[in-house]
Amino acid sequence: MLNTITLSDLVANKEIIWQKEQASLKDQIRDSGIYNVEDWEAGTGDTREYSEIDLEEYATVKDESDDAQQARIQQGYSKTVSPVRFGKDVNISWELRRRGKYREITRRLTSLAKMTSNRLDLDGSHRITFGTATTYTDLDGRLINISTGDALALFQTAHLLRGTSSTYRNRLATNPRLSEGSLEQMEQMKVENTMNQFGQKMSLSFDVLWTTDDPNTMNTARKILQSTAEIAGPHEGVINVNRGKYRHVVLPRVATLANGNPDTTKRYYWGLASSMNSDGYMVIEEEPNMTNPSVGSNAEEFSTEDWFFKGRGSWAFCWVGGRSIGFSSGDGTA
Repeated sequence: MLNTITLSDLVANKEIIWQKEQASLKDQIRDSGIYNVEDWEAGTGDTREYSEIDLEEYATVKDESDDAQQARIQQGYSKTVSPVRFGKDVNISWELRRRGKYREITRRLTSLAKMTSNRLDLDGSHRITFGTATTYTDLDGRLINISTGDALALFQTAHLLRGTSSTYRNRLATNPRLSEGSLEQMEQMKVENTMNQFGQKMSLSFDVLWTTDDPNTMNTARKILQSTAEIAGPHEGVINVNRGKYRHVVLPRVATLANGNPDTTKRYYWGLASSMNSDGYMVIEEEPNMTNPSVGSNAEEFSTEDWFFKGRGSWAFCWVGGRSIGFSSGDGTA
């Protein structure tokens, strides 16, 4: 039987459950490298602005005894974000405690330990899921603005630049499924469409190949990156030029609806990303956590006699631009 005397034992067990579940969780979107992950320190307000700022790419001639030219700096686009707090409570009823239903109690606490972290992963994934639009309606029915700083969708055929009329694309033409050939097309797109705010070509290192958890797409990625010889090579000893070129990141919550249910129309999404030069930001104000009741305070709700455990977390996401990520929907549309 669980009572206020044995509450400390349950709380201690909760800590074990929490640590175990957090260790077992795979924070796919957070660990992907697709986002810059930052802390939102206490006392620093409720908004934060992220901006693109570029210097020109090349030095110019400096004649003898002449002053060197001042490098041009171009302010790009900006995005302002505000953190949102999320939470869930789980109750442990008098009946569960009285009748020693420890398996059910453990199941509830185990589920609570995952909920906030799962929501963080879902929110970050849905910036990609709905990245062909400027808004989406989330799990709570809120209209979320996910446009980049130029007010366009993240995945776009003509992103704007501040210092030139030139544009760049990060959505692959004809949206092919992942293959050795389409990967090379994506690489070509990034070579020709990675520009600074002056329209000058930039050389960014793209080190992440991301896909959904569609088995065929995942297996194709593994073949491309792990085969010791050219995938379609007719002769032994042919080198696979893609072997080890990228880190394959699987994002299982990309192919989902706003409520987290599967969405088969997005199963073939894939792309490239640069973890070293990301334009995306994941800002954590409050790490996912679980708080337990305490004896003499909130240990028991007066009317229901329930004990409540709560999960909480607070964060914000934004994409300032789309230079650091490439995308194909894999559906063959133009």
